[in-house]
Order: sequence, then C-alpha cells, then structure tokens
Amino acid sequence: MARTRSRNRIKVDWVVVLTYAVLVFWGWISIYAAVFNEEAGNIVNLTQEYGKQGMFMATSLVIIAAILVSNYRLWTNFAPLWYALTILLLIGVLFAGKKIGGARSWYGIGGFSLQPSELAKFATALMMGFYLALPRTNIKRWPNRLVAASIFILPALLIGFQPDVGSSLVFISLILVLYREGMPGYYIGIALAGVALSIVGLMFPLKWTLLTLAGLSALALLILPKKRLYFLLNGLALAFASATVFAVGQVMENVLAPHQQVRIRVLLGLENDPSGAGYNTLQSLIAIGSGGWTGKGFLGGTQTKLNFVPAQSTDYIFCTIGEEWGFLGATLLMGLFALLIGRIIWLADKQKDTFSRVYGYAVAVILFTHWIINIGMTIGLVPTIGIPLPFFSYGGSSLWGFTILLFIFVKLDAERWNRLS
Repeated sequence: MARTRSRNRIKVDWVVVLTYAVLVFWGWISIYAAVFNEEAGNIVNLTQEYGKQGMFMATSLVIIAAILVSNYRLWTNFAPLWYALTILLLIGVLFAGKKIGGARSWYGIGGFSLQPSELAKFATALMMGFYLALPRTNIKRWPNRLVAASIFILPALLIGFQPDVGSSLVFISLILVLYREGMPGYYIGIALAGVALSIVGLMFPLKWTLLTLAGLSALALLILPKKRLYFLLNGLALAFASATVFAVGQVMENVLAPHQQVRIRVLLGLENDPSGAGYNTLQSLIAIGSGGWTGKGFLGGTQTKLNFVPAQSTDYIFCTIGEEWGFLGATLLMGLFALLIGRIIWLADKQKDTFSRVYGYAVAVILFTHWIINIGMTIGLVPTIGIPLPFFSYGGSSLWGFTILLFIFVKLDAERWNRLS
C-alpha cells in the first residue's frame, strides 16, 4: 500500500512551477499596466486584454491539472498522433485561417482566435523525443539525421507560408537538440556560416558578392594542397555560399512582406525610417531607457500610458518592464528566464530515458529562442519579426501553448521520481 501511495503522489519540481507562476503573474500585471484605462473598471473586465488574460490564466490552471493527473503514456506513446493533428491544423489554417497583421496564422473561434503554431511546438518536441528514443535511431547516421531534421523543418515550412518568419525560426532552432544528442558540431558551424552569408547577401549587390566568393575560392585553390578532396570541398563551399546569397535575395524580394523587408533593411543600416519601420524599435528604446535604474513604478510609465509603443501588451511587453521596473526589474526578469531554462536543462540531463531528455532539451531551446529574439527585438538587435515573450505577452494561444509545453515536461520529470520510488 505504501508503494502504491508513493507512485500515486505527483512529485513536481517546485523551482520550475514557482518560476512559471511568478512569470505568468508578472506578465498579467504588465499587460494591465500596458493597456491601463481608468474608465475600464476592475482587472477582471473581460472586454479588456488583462481581463481576457486572467481568464486564459484560469484555464491554464485546468490544463496544468489535467496534464499532471494524466498518464504520461498519453504523451510518450501518442506523440505521432499529436504531431499529425498539429500538422493538419497548420495546413488547414493556410486555407481557412483569418489574417491578422498580414499573416494567415489564426483560426477564428467566436470572439477569440487560436494560433496552431503555438500548439505545434509541444507536438513537435514530443515527436522529436519519440523518434530519437526509437532503438533503431542513431543520430550519427545520415538517414536518421535527415528524418530527425524533417520533424521540425516541416512545421517550419508550413508556418513560413503563412507567413510567420519568427515562429519558423523557433522551429529551426530545434537543430540544437540534435547537436545536444550527438550530431557533429560542424552542422551548427554551417548554419552560422549561412546566417553570415545571408547578411552579406543582403548588404551588398549580388553580382559583386558572387565575384568576391569566386575570388576567395580561387585563392583557396592556390593555398590548399593539390588534392582531390580539397578541390571537392572548395567546390562545395563555393556552391553553398553562392546558393545562399542568391536564395536570401529571392526570399527577401518574393517571400517576405514589404514591411518585413523594410524592418530588415533598417536593422542592417541600409535604410533609415524612424517614423515607419524603425518607429517600433525607436519608441521601445526610449521607453526602456526612460526607466533608469529603478523604473517609474507600477502604472507610472508615460510611454506606456500614452501608447507610444505599438503592440506593447504583446511583442513589445518588455518595454513595460523596462519603463516601470527599470534596469533592476529587467535584470530580475532576465534572471528568472535564465533560472527556468537552466533548471529545465539540468532536469533534462537527469532523465532516465531518451524521450524525456530530448523533450526537455526541446522545451529549453524553444523558450530560449523566444526569450532571446523577443528581448533582442525590443532593444534593436533583431528585426521586428513578431514572436511573444513566453508567459508574459498577451494571448491565449501563447499562454496555453507554453503551459502545455512546459508542464508535459514537469509531468515526465515527475514520472522519473515515480520510477525511482
């Protein structure tokens, strides 16, 4: 009987749970501050964003309870089903979704909207854990690497067609999970080289860029030993570099929306548009800088109150933190995210099975990518590509998606304790 009671008790990691609770609550009052209106009434007013977010928080508690009392095999054994369902949702939204902000990324459900890309994150993480845990999977073999990569590339492509570049990048970042599982590090080097070449391709004319690459290739042939392998590698490098700079130009002109093109040019210094594409970032920097060391106090942000920063309750909510809580508050927020992500990685390393370990790494990578890109966006280091700050930004799909993503891992980690008891 004692053994049965031990297995029925859910032993959660309270560091993760309490950090989640602090972030969600802080996000709620920040949304309240961002859209505060003295005439709107109390904080549970469902006509206001903070009222709706309170409802999303309440439903998140139901989601958490359901996950924690569920059988963990619902997530481990049925991962392919969850993945297939979200892929179907991503395909369906391209045809039946409604456009918001230039992207067809949402299903309209009454007065609310559902963004399937948020749900696809936990499903993709589950599928990666499922595939990499199969006995026949060896990440050191090429076919297995390609299949593993296709698991996150497929949703990334479907989301890119919406188009939602920011969310696509989040899925692509899951390549770090494969690296953590033993994929050679030179793949990461190739990816970084691709990023560098993309920047070069955007900053300089295509003709001169290709001529420069050809010149560097010819110089390499003169320096490297006269062996067939070096000739082959040099040719492959030239082909990769040329294809990358050509492709990035095509994507820039034919895939990205005009406002996204301008944002990238502004970030790279190719265009100055302080009243247009650069307006968001400029106002964001003003708001954050005006907070000083300790901030202006809760509901004391003038940039926030006067609505100078667009999307200040969603993509740019970090501005509210910087203005009202100052440098110290922003540092505390960064520390909380670092604690949460670091704790998840630490717990993932302690898992006894491959599925739980891989899933934990995927959770950490997704949260890290959102965190870094969102903060970088608000301080002008990353183009405005519109991804939320986890647990903070307004939105039911975002909060539910991150809650499911995180608490499935909490459930898997709790199961580790049951196995030890």
